[in-house]
Amino acid sequence: MTFVPTSAPISVLASIPSPEINRFFIGPVPIHFYALCIIAGIVAAVLLTNYRLTKRGAEPWVVIDICLLAVPLGIVGARIYHVLTHPGDYFGEGINTWNPFMPGSVWAIWEGGIAIFGALIGGAVGAYLGCRWTGIRFWTFADALAPGLIIAQALGRFGNWFNQELFGLPTDLPWGLEIDSDNPAFPPGLQPDTLFHPTFLYEVLWNLFGALVIILAARAFRLQWGRVFGLYLVWYGTGRAIWETIRIDPSEIILGLRTNVAAALLGVVVGLVIMIVQKRRHPGYEPSPYMPGREAKGARAVQSPEPHDFVDVSEPPATTASVGSATSTSVTK
Repeated sequence: MTFVPTSAPISVLASIPSPEINRFFIGPVPIHFYALCIIAGIVAAVLLTNYRLTKRGAEPWVVIDICLLAVPLGIVGARIYHVLTHPGDYFGEGINTWNPFMPGSVWAIWEGGIAIFGALIGGAVGAYLGCRWTGIRFWTFADALAPGLIIAQALGRFGNWFNQELFGLPTDLPWGLEIDSDNPAFPPGLQPDTLFHPTFLYEVLWNLFGALVIILAARAFRLQWGRVFGLYLVWYGTGRAIWETIRIDPSEIILGLRTNVAAALLGVVVGLVIMIVQKRRHPGYEPSPYMPGREAKGARAVQSPEPHDFVDVSEPPATTASVGSATSTSVTK
């Protein structure tokens, strides 16, 4: 994308400053604020998902067992998606593609480069496997996760603010974002004090408001069987498609659209399909958060160490008493 140099700096009454640092050190180990934002998002999502799952009748903290698979596979998926949608950065003559001990390899996730749509795909695979392991219905887990997931995405976007990256077009709006002119992402040809659309902030506000909408809609319409997650895909995809159109970071183009715009629109379609199909397939309410035969006392279900940590929903044991008659094992004298 080429920018025409401005003849004079943009004059505004206010602006949003960018942080001066994006990491700190504990001894020789660098701690990136981006990583802390992602971790904070994961913690928030786990806590809210646990609360929502236990209200549905699941074991407390069974979400941890599911996340043991969902989170790592989500990170792997996020990295693979980023690499595949930015091939020019990782493949070609003179580029270090495979050596993890040199900068710029496909393995160097610590250098940055993850994508939420890849995280959704990888995380969904991990969540499905985790639900099979614990006995939780996949769609029950997805519905419980939806509000926490979009909050986690909101918190993660603050990492872009610390890194001064993924900002939007130049603007003279009073909430324009300041970017250091020596930042590698600063577009050439612009005045050093040019301000940009804070797309990170737009997405933070959209996601937090979306979490509220999802929670209220789920309660008002008793959405189950994956329809809460479908609503999440529609809401998040719609907002992401809008913010992507004003971002100026390099991106592959598919059918005239930025890769993430195409992915966001596909997410909206998938979300609508889930909501429509699941409504027709399951007009009633979920009988249990567990798959049939996998309740908390199931043979293969993950068990809590304390018996009072879950509700016993198993059938009562059979007795030798006949229906409609009163019997006694004591001898009458």
